[in-house]
Amino acid sequence: MQIISLLFLISISFSHINYDHKEVSDRIDIHQLWIDCKLDGVLSFEVFNTAYKGFSRIKNLRKNSLITVIDYSLPSTEKRLFVIDLANKILLYNCLVAHGKNSGENIANSFSNVPRSLKSSLGFFVTAETYNGENGYSLKLDGLEKNINDNARTREIVIHGAEYVSEKYIKQYGRLGRSWGCLAVPPEILKELVGKISNGSCLFIYADDKFYRENSTFLK
Repeated sequence: MQIISLLFLISISFSHINYDHKEVSDRIDIHQLWIDCKLDGVLSFEVFNTAYKGFSRIKNLRKNSLITVIDYSLPSTEKRLFVIDLANKILLYNCLVAHGKNSGENIANSFSNVPRSLKSSLGFFVTAETYNGENGYSLKLDGLEKNINDNARTREIVIHGAEYVSEKYIKQYGRLGRSWGCLAVPPEILKELVGKISNGSCLFIYADDKFYRENSTFLK
């Protein structure tokens, strides 16, 4: 009887060890993916890991190998938009992107989901359809996080091109120009970028923000 009990306890112990190893393996796989995509020194692993965690929980993405990451912990003078093809392990685009006028000067540090706040929103989105509007060719976004970015379509938070997103503007003013909350990118890359990510890919906007960390359902 004692031998059977001992074998049962050993079995449980080894089962627990295997489970722990799987968790470690999963973490190593994400780190290896980050390395394979050649993101070391380009996009921090912390940001990539956070983005991937949420991405893996989004269902029914039409373009389920692409993820766009905007790292608003970086200043506007740095290229902080990244489009990554996870299947082919390639960084497709890395470019400048503006933040909202009321989110900050060179660094975005205040975010909102409120209409007319002129602030950027954080979190996970799915790219939607393109259209021609006030800012020309643009890409609509659907926010996936209640009370964090789910007003994106109502607020008309889109990706569009802007002349104030350029190295020339940075040299003159020490930062990029700012939008009314939209993700403004260099005009010369807009159509190619939008054509790649539109209609059903994941987009994640990151910042080191306590409210977002504590309230995002994708990160819990």
